[in-house]
Amino acid sequence: MSRFDLSDAQWEKSSYSSQQEGQCVEFARNLATSGIVPVRDSKTPTGPVLLLTPAAWNDFVAFTAR
Repeated sequence: MSRFDLSDAQWEKSSYSSQQEGQCVEFARNLATSGIVPVRDSKTPTGPVLLLTPAAWNDFVAFTAR
């Protein structure tokens, strides 16, 4: 398994995330140009990161916006 370098990730909270202490998703838009959109739980910033394609990210956002 190869590793994806996240050292330059500029994490931002999704506008679909709860503004309270609930469900908070962050993503690194600045790395999307590499063909990957990193996604993480803001409550666990050192935890696992999902690496999604831009198309999968768009599907994820569309699904959660329902």
